[in-house]
This record gives sequence, C-alpha cells and structure tokens, in this order.
Amino acid sequence: MPLYIRDPEVAALAEEAVRVLGATNKTEAVRAALKTTILDARRRTPLRERIEAARRLADALGPADPAYDHGRDMHALWEE
Repeated sequence: MPLYIRDPEVAALAEEAVRVLGATNKTEAVRAALKTTILDARRRTPLRERIEAARRLADALGPADPAYDHGRDMHALWEE
C-alpha cells in the first residue's frame, strides 16, 4: 500500500527522514521514525510504574529460596 502524504510540511519531513536515516524510501523512513517514537514513549513510563511492574514480576516468581547458595553456583560456573 503506497504512502500518500498530502501535507507539504509532513512531506518535507519525510524526505528529510529518508536522507538522515539512509532509508530507501518514505515508507521505510516513516516506519523507522514511528518505531523510535513508540520506543521513546514507552521509555518515558514513570519510574514508579516501572518499579511496580518489576515488583509484580518478582512477586509472580515466588519467595526466594533461603537455602540457595549463589557463591556455590558461581564457583561451579567458573571452574568449567
């Protein structure tokens, strides 16, 4: 499906994106720009929300094993 841009300013931005990004065409440039914008927006999630999500993931794993010996495992890994 072709990409039709009617707004002259947006068309100029798309052409600049093609040059700056080294894209083969406007569609590729717009795809790259949109992906970057979406990733940036996701990264702007407030720290409090990111921490809460990490806590939920940790809680889903269950309690830590008090008998687990991390040092023993690391030693075993480095010996091989």
